[in-house]
Amino acid sequence: MGTAFVPSASAATTVQLGTAAPFAVLGGTAVTDVPTSTILGNVGLSPDPGSNITGLTQGEVTGTIYSTDGTGPAGNVNNPALLTQAKNDLTTAYVSAAGQTPTSTFSAGDNQLGGQTLTPGVYAFGHAATANITASSPLVLNGEGDANAVFVFQASSDLITASGSVVELENGAQACNVFWQVSSSAALNSGSTFVGTIMALTSATLSAGVTVHGRVLVRNGDVTLNSDTIDAPTSCAVSPTTTTTTPTATTTPASTATTTPVGTGTGGSISTNGTTTTGGEGTTGTGSAAGAGGTTTAVVPTGFPHTGFGGAAHQRNDDLILFGVLLLGGSGAVFTVAARRRRKSVAQAPSPTRS
Repeated sequence: MGTAFVPSASAATTVQLGTAAPFAVLGGTAVTDVPTSTILGNVGLSPDPGSNITGLTQGEVTGTIYSTDGTGPAGNVNNPALLTQAKNDLTTAYVSAAGQTPTSTFSAGDNQLGGQTLTPGVYAFGHAATANITASSPLVLNGEGDANAVFVFQASSDLITASGSVVELENGAQACNVFWQVSSSAALNSGSTFVGTIMALTSATLSAGVTVHGRVLVRNGDVTLNSDTIDAPTSCAVSPTTTTTTPTATTTPASTATTTPVGTGTGGSISTNGTTTTGGEGTTGTGSAAGAGGTTTAVVPTGFPHTGFGGAAHQRNDDLILFGVLLLGGSGAVFTVAARRRRKSVAQAPSPTRS
């Protein structure tokens, strides 16, 4: 039989189980077992007494067996308040699943679901004379790479799987996100491999060697086990979400102008013909670093020539003074030599004769 592909038209909503989530098995009137079953998760019975939990021992349960009155298997925990809340949360979850709008509806008949590959969505189906899923081909739930993909199945009457039938997960689909709302009873025949949380109104019966990756929860009646394996999901991986971070504009405050003293200079001095003239005392120069929209005040740079007037403080240049002295001395010597030559020239000139 070929595999059909039914795309989803709308997204299913996750069914919140509340305090019923830790339970792998939860019944109303009785929980019976033909040993030896393996149950990962809690087991509970309410409102009937714990004495109606039969054939099941604490050694078969990785979790806690809860009762309303402390009777039942050795090691059971008496907690009627917890069980009442769990049953109430189961009812809420059942109603939530039943109220979702179907993506697709399969009419009554055998093997409506077998051979289908379904994407996330809500699927309604009717009664099957033999089985809703047969062993000839599996029901495949394709998560389309989304770990948050949710599948909700709504059975208008009963849910029946044939012996050896299989429900498979692929492309990120998870058992914790698969929910079966059953309006009457669920019957999983021997050797079935099933996925998801069964929420049955009336009862649930698992034949020998059934494996359920999920939960078997019954609102009103019995849960019947026979050397079966049930493992309740303890957590559900969540697809990472992409968060877009918008950069926040930062405002850089305008620079504050700082005043830096340049220095105080005393006027220099020049000696001319024995008279010394001293320049006035220089003032302290100021400068400012221009900020945003600010202005810059010019300052006298260090090393400005020594003028003898107010300005930047700096040291006297002795080399320049020596050069000036030598220059003046040389000029005087040249003048003296020139004057002597002129006098000598005049003295040697012949005196004019009179006629």
